[in-house]
Amino acid sequence: MSVRIRLSRGGSKKRPFYRVVAADQRAPRDGRFIERLGSYNPMLPQGHAERFVINEERVKYWLSNGAEPTERLQKMLSSLGLIAAPAMREQPKKSALKTKALERIREKEEKAKAAAEAAAAEAAAAAPAEEASAE
Repeated sequence: MSVRIRLSRGGSKKRPFYRVVAADQRAPRDGRFIERLGSYNPMLPQGHAERFVINEERVKYWLSNGAEPTERLQKMLSSLGLIAAPAMREQPKKSALKTKALERIREKEEKAKAAAEAAAAEAAAAAPAEEASAE
């Protein structure tokens, strides 16, 4: 059984509230969990004391037993000094993704155009041969 430390969503529509829980990784996000470790209320301002409340002893216990925090919780726990800061993933900019998509579309169009030209050239080459055989 692999244990994860993750956020479990609560609250109402457009008013999120999260519980920090230790749960089996196969359990649903808002479903069964092993232990509640704290809470996170993103609706409170940044410096508010109750924005991110956590039981540090229990988090240390679960981390020492091999529980893996999610990426979001890695950032939060590293800000408290409980774990080392996670390595940031390199994410491509949206403009680069659009450029790559446009390049793929252009390549497909060029291949289709080249195939059409080749078919037309074949048909043109076959037409004189048919005329010669008809005579």
